[in-house]
Amino acid sequence: MKLLLNKAFFKRSGASFSRLMPRKLFRDESGATAVEFGIVALPFFAIIGAILETALVMLAGQVLESAVLDSSRLIRTGVAKKEAYDLATFKSKICDKLYVLVKCDAVYVDVKTISNYSAIDLSRPVDSSGNFLTNFNFLPGNSSEIVVVKGFYQFPLIFSNLGLDLSDLPNGKRLIGSTSVFLNEPFPW
Repeated sequence: MKLLLNKAFFKRSGASFSRLMPRKLFRDESGATAVEFGIVALPFFAIIGAILETALVMLAGQVLESAVLDSSRLIRTGVAKKEAYDLATFKSKICDKLYVLVKCDAVYVDVKTISNYSAIDLSRPVDSSGNFLTNFNFLPGNSSEIVVVKGFYQFPLIFSNLGLDLSDLPNGKRLIGSTSVFLNEPFPW
């Protein structure tokens, strides 16, 4: 076979490559599907992965939102004040309502009272470099005070290196946040 494909052989014999090789070999397309799949597979699976990851980020955001809203009721009704909750206790109440997508040890909670609704700060807790700030407080307020409860979670991403990047923090994670603003009920105590 090496002799047949040697250029010197073709020059000496006057034969052409196409005359020596059967025409059926040139028309053979049995491996074309595998080659085409190999070309298309990586972008296809990258897009499917990005779609799934986007859905997981949205689901994790909804889980955090639900947990923060449900747990905020403990502050609004005065249970947190009556039972002298601290930040760790309130965070554990939020964690009780979280599911598999959100790890409790990476959840951050900020509870503040404000004087009026126009004083609400909805900015992201990041510094000028984009790093997440974790200096949060727990000030649930008294009866009939306005309270802002914020919950944050840094969601780890998988497909951020394939050009389909959802990350918004320098550590390659996506910051998910939830905010609940309400007026405390008039506590009887």
